[in-house]
Amino acid sequence: MKKALSIDIGGTKIYAAHVNKTGEIVSDIEKHHTPKTSEEIIEKLKEIISNHENKVEFSAISTAGGVNKENTKVICSTANLPFGYPKTNFNSLSNKPVFVENDANCAAWAEYKIGSAKGYDNNITLTLGTGVGGGIIVDGKLLKGKSGVAGEMHFKMSMDKKRKCTCGAYDCFEIYASGNGLRITGIELTGNKDITTYDIIEGVDKGDNTMLRVYNIWQNYIIAGLVGLADIFDPDCIVLSGSMGKFCDVEYMQELVNDDIVTLPTKILHATSGNYAGMIGAALLGFEKF
Repeated sequence: MKKALSIDIGGTKIYAAHVNKTGEIVSDIEKHHTPKTSEEIIEKLKEIISNHENKVEFSAISTAGGVNKENTKVICSTANLPFGYPKTNFNSLSNKPVFVENDANCAAWAEYKIGSAKGYDNNITLTLGTGVGGGIIVDGKLLKGKSGVAGEMHFKMSMDKKRKCTCGAYDCFEIYASGNGLRITGIELTGNKDITTYDIIEGVDKGDNTMLRVYNIWQNYIIAGLVGLADIFDPDCIVLSGSMGKFCDVEYMQELVNDDIVTLPTKILHATSGNYAGMIGAALLGFEKF
């Protein structure tokens, strides 16, 4: 069966493995530290690809940042990308085809093809981590928008200019629904500037009333965003993935979302495609294209 070399570029680690057309990882998973400069990232990618390109059909890269509709380059940056990274010429990294896509879009495609959203042609996947990413699938197709960067979760939650987001604007969904948003909510309620998401989750597990209040406010922020997304896109389901997604009470969220939306009921689900959804989704999208 044909294979792709799939690479997931994260803020601290780069993963690489062979993935086949059914989304199965069929090799050992390599792990590399993510270099600090764009030049070093390019050299690391060249090294990884050169070690594998004679064994695969193409390379598929899952990356932060907005990716163009041709899946060849990053066209808008995020805070965790080094200076100059969007100028990377990905096609120059290999003698074989190179496919590039936003990491949240890759995770969404993995959920659609082999995960919780399988069988649902209209769905949304939110990657809840330090920030928030999003991938939207409409009628079985990944929504890319006019330039390729649809699905950015930076819509306004208020006009108060209370919380500055990583994008530079104020009060975006991301700065409320992310792990960082949970931490900020904890600081606001406790006055403890050193509080972490781990402290809050640990407190919830122990039944601490203050931490439970922090957690519930955070969940309600997410629910407010889900209501808006459900009303706009009318999805079969919304999948919550990422390091913070597993802490969400999806049954509670589903009940409250469906109480508020004006569209027909939707499902709120935990992701099931695993920690390597970005790699899997990148490869599967690459097979669709090539």
